[in-house]
Amino acid sequence: MMNMVRKGFLLLATGLLFLLTACSGGQPQSQEVGEDPYRTIALTVWGAEEDEQLLEELFASFEKEYADQADFQITFHPQGESGCKDALLADLEGGADVFAFADDQLAALAAAGALVPIEEAADICSANLTAAVDAASVDGDLYAYPLTADNGYFLYYNKAVFSEEDILSLNRMVEVAAQAGQVVTMDWTSAWYVYAFFGNTGLEVGLNDDGITNTCTWNSADGPIRGVDVAQAMLDIAASPGFSSRTDEEFLAGVRDGAVAAGISGAWNALAIEEAWGENAGAAKLPTFTCAGQQVQMASFSGCKLIGVNAYSQEPQWAIRLAEWLTNESSQARRFALRGQGPSNIRAANSPEVQASPAIAALLAQSEFSQLQRVGGKFWDPVTEFATNMAQGNPGGVPLQEQLDRLAEEVSAR
Repeated sequence: MMNMVRKGFLLLATGLLFLLTACSGGQPQSQEVGEDPYRTIALTVWGAEEDEQLLEELFASFEKEYADQADFQITFHPQGESGCKDALLADLEGGADVFAFADDQLAALAAAGALVPIEEAADICSANLTAAVDAASVDGDLYAYPLTADNGYFLYYNKAVFSEEDILSLNRMVEVAAQAGQVVTMDWTSAWYVYAFFGNTGLEVGLNDDGITNTCTWNSADGPIRGVDVAQAMLDIAASPGFSSRTDEEFLAGVRDGAVAAGISGAWNALAIEEAWGENAGAAKLPTFTCAGQQVQMASFSGCKLIGVNAYSQEPQWAIRLAEWLTNESSQARRFALRGQGPSNIRAANSPEVQASPAIAALLAQSEFSQLQRVGGKFWDPVTEFATNMAQGNPGGVPLQEQLDRLAEEVSAR
């Protein structure tokens, strides 16, 4: 029976497979499949370190599904989604066959020829949320497989500390936390989170038409809300003993040891926070903050996690199959169950389990005040430098307008 399967597969392979597999002179080239298609398939996968247990489970189910067609050696290497582009472009030929990355890296990866375009895209597009498909596309062409639709942030809070009215205002929250001897946290060393203060003020940041450089008006001295008004609002918050700028890891550690009463983070921490706070675990859209005598709704960047296939993979057809497997409905449902991450797959997202998630509900509530993260590479460092200084209370006393002018100049640099 096995010989018949192999012969049948050989006829199919002989008729269809001249694949882009090896590399020569920096370009993919064709390689003919060997005579016996039942062979060992070696694939390398990059993903978040926290996903290792989940991915190993999915690898095992994939290998079982295709056990009659090949042996597999699937190797996992931890690689954060946010740094995937730089790691891959540094060595495309030596990079992973299949990799997870944040959607804001898609355009650069596609432009570099790093991704296998998805030719049969209709089923994938119809199975996933429109926003996720858009995030995985360049000029209408699908270049990656949607994995999650929850790459945004919102408010986690301890219901034993805050009332439903308290969580409407960040300034009120830091007051309440200080009275309780605890803190509200947000990572001001990350420009990704700092966008929250500027996004709904009328001050703008975004990509230019060249897809590389930015426009930034965060230093504007005109309008109802000026850049210095936002900076002063941040300083006022930072001055409270009820506020602490902490990284995501430090936030979670504080939740567990009782130092943190609330924080701004994403769905990836939902399960850990529920374990720590139990029935007191709450989630909501971001609060407002006091700025120029107004209550301004905090904004957020949104996005998706995607799975890409390396155009230089030596096993492109199998890499494509694995990418499809890692992002199908059942795999996304399992990802939600183990990691609390919101599915992009429509059927998985509409499941009762996902719909009942407080974190997903909070993310949906915040989506009204969010936008896809579309900024060039020069956005990150200047904003981080500025916000870190605000978190420290502006110890050097440099005028706020001067700092914002420098920020806008560096963010907009050609």
